[in-house]
Amino acid sequence: MTHHGGMAPAGAKRLVGLAAATAVALLGGAGLASAQTVVKWMHVETVPAYIQVWEEIAADYEGQHPDVDVQLQFLENEAFKAKLPTLLQSDAAPDFFYSWGGGVLRQQSQTGALMDLTEAMNADNGAWAKSYKPAAVNGLTFDGKVFAVPYRMGTISFYYNKALFEKAGLKAEDIKTWDDFLQAVKTLKDAGITPIAGGGGDKWPLHFYWSYLVMRNGGQEVFDKAKNNEGDGFLDPTIIKAGAQLAELGKLEPFQGGYLGASWPQTLGVFGDGKAAILLGFEHTEPNQRNNAGDGKGLAPENIGRFPFPVVEGGPGKVTDTLGGLNGWAVSKNASPAAVDFLRFMTSPEQEKKMAAAGMIIPAATGAEDGLKNPLMREAADQLAASTWHQNFFDQDLGPSVGRVVNDVSVEILAGQMSPEEGAQMIQDARELD
Repeated sequence: MTHHGGMAPAGAKRLVGLAAATAVALLGGAGLASAQTVVKWMHVETVPAYIQVWEEIAADYEGQHPDVDVQLQFLENEAFKAKLPTLLQSDAAPDFFYSWGGGVLRQQSQTGALMDLTEAMNADNGAWAKSYKPAAVNGLTFDGKVFAVPYRMGTISFYYNKALFEKAGLKAEDIKTWDDFLQAVKTLKDAGITPIAGGGGDKWPLHFYWSYLVMRNGGQEVFDKAKNNEGDGFLDPTIIKAGAQLAELGKLEPFQGGYLGASWPQTLGVFGDGKAAILLGFEHTEPNQRNNAGDGKGLAPENIGRFPFPVVEGGPGKVTDTLGGLNGWAVSKNASPAAVDFLRFMTSPEQEKKMAAAGMIIPAATGAEDGLKNPLMREAADQLAASTWHQNFFDQDLGPSVGRVVNDVSVEILAGQMSPEEGAQMIQDARELD
């Protein structure tokens, strides 16, 4: 599941192995006074322009703290996930590293490999903790303890092709409820337009539908109970109802032909080529559809609108409850005070504003969204700032083994190959085994 890094590999891959990176860093530091504290920062970023922004931030800090040497270390996404557990238990552990939050961060916190940041972030009347959006801090807190410093937030919402909506006589602002959405799908089909670009080949793009329907039908209480294996778990009637609504969408055949084999880049291409009216996707959908369109240009930004996932009538879930990424920096238990201090500097509103201006992130730091130049990204940031419950991606939050089943089940229910009851039972079984 590489999607939640939200980072497409750049042409120039900086695949410096850890050993090589460390060797280079040691050579580079040979002439410096031995009193230097080395701060090792491990990441999965591949876009050279973004790494440059980070290097500038590190250089700023080093200028103010000549006794600190910040070293960026890179591991490719899948290698990172495979090697990190071993690294954390060794002397080569990074001081801090990229985290997707959710089940993996919780597991890491339980192994004792991480530093509990609660005290540091709540000192001085919680000045550090208060510099982030509350939803970001809450999402990286387990059992009352903060285990990662918030970095970026993302939200999944609907993007639509304004010209195709106009052609079908549809207005996005009229789509308030799930029934309105199903009606919009029918209206588009009647106008001879493929309603939705769907990516069934990668599976996870379709779990967004199931996740949001669970959130709208059951609300936070039902999801938290299911996650913690309490009550009826994933057999809760509202979760089965979410599956039934997903099946209902599938029966309308809303997706492009061959959607079950489509990868996410291909799905973005379908939307970017104007071959489907709607896409349920990430905050950076606008540049992503452009990169994946056949002509490399895609839809003009002013032809793309966005709207939140609608409510389900009678369900406790609010339209302001958001689903999306929540990334932070987890700190390993033996990290130096300098590493924690640098992390505080790097994720401050001032530095996060720079990253927002570079189009890298929707910042978790309060007020830093003012740096965003892309209007659709800014809309997503405003939606997040007003979020009443920000839920990390289900397949991340529930941990890898349950997450895989959620992705499989979402596709099977949509494709009519599994009943909502069977799907709920499969997820519940996986949760009990986990």
